[in-house]
Amino acid sequence: MNFEISGTLVDSFDAVQVSDRFRKREFVIETKEENNSMEFKELLKFQLTQDRCDLLDPFQVNDEISVSFRLKGRRWERDGKVSYFTNLEAWRLQRVGNAAPDSQVEERPTPTDDDIPF
Repeated sequence: MNFEISGTLVDSFDAVQVSDRFRKREFVIETKEENNSMEFKELLKFQLTQDRCDLLDPFQVNDEISVSFRLKGRRWERDGKVSYFTNLEAWRLQRVGNAAPDSQVEERPTPTDDDIPF
């Protein structure tokens, strides 16, 4: 399932190498919702994995961002006890507003004299 939500970046953590094949990075956004003249704030922690850990680099705390994410759930069993957990796995980050979506800008090579068509 894919979802999208916008909010203010309130915390950003360093990438962690969990194992030789798995790397993750977490961050938190604050969302606000108004209902009957009351404001409700939520703090939501997301996870970036593998090569997506670098998507957070262009952003600073207090930036307004939009997060595209998947709900991921797992079953975990240890010593006969079963637990379930859910992750919000981010796969795209964009600046909210008129600014370019930093985490999606494709780098294009700078033209050289050989590339100019005249």
